[in-house]
Amino acid sequence: MKASIILLLALLVSSLSKASNYAYFGFEPSIVTNYVTVQTKMGYVRLSVELMIEDASNYEVVEHHAPLLRDAIINIIGQQPESKVKSINGRHEIQRLCEEKVKQLLTEETGQPLVKKLLFTQWLDN
Repeated sequence: MKASIILLLALLVSSLSKASNYAYFGFEPSIVTNYVTVQTKMGYVRLSVELMIEDASNYEVVEHHAPLLRDAIINIIGQQPESKVKSINGRHEIQRLCEEKVKQLLTEETGQPLVKKLLFTQWLDN
């Protein structure tokens, strides 16, 4: 009984210490880009993006690749139709696409995805 409690506590401490090692990288300034509209007017979106880095020691590596990652996010958003940009489900899909691309690029550049999650913390569109 004592051994199982000790094991459980060890697992809990291990998971807590791992979670506390995360770091967040925010793209500054906010990303502003156009998207595809069905009308002749131009649509744009302004968003704040945060990357949840799995290990705080990789913050500088992610920061170094920020221009590449920013460009990829802008390209993905710029290819999206207005219907997707303006819907909640569409935004979740865009977020997923951006996260996958960021992880892919970081893996190509560093050999590891380094990022656990990509978060849109602000989203304004017209």
